[in-house]
Amino acid sequence: QVQLVESGGGLVQPGGSLRLSCAASGSIYAMDWYRQAPGKQRELVAAITTGGSAIYEDAVKGRFTVSRDNTKNTMYLQMNNLKPEDTAVYYCNADWKWTACPHNIQTMCVSPGNYWGQGTQVTVSS
Repeated sequence: QVQLVESGGGLVQPGGSLRLSCAASGSIYAMDWYRQAPGKQRELVAAITTGGSAIYEDAVKGRFTVSRDNTKNTMYLQMNNLKPEDTAVYYCNADWKWTACPHNIQTMCVSPGNYWGQGTQVTVSS
């Protein structure tokens, strides 16, 4: 069983940067980041395979970079050029899988695994 602990959240001005970390215990899993803003559904931000291949939500492409260090069993999310719309609780997730997208069964989507961190708050505001 894996435990996940996020850190690195905080308050930052628009255009600023933050680096989130997710420290995992246990096995090496494919890992991903989700976020949830008040009143909104939890959404995928970025995913990374055990080998380091990354997938990004369109809203963060070009601004966020997901990476991992398997020797530390830690995943990171470098967030640059932050926008107020990025304000949310960011959650680390592990053991995601590819699944057929609900809107198009011929397209593959990331389906979250059952392991979740406690979340870390990211607030982007001036």
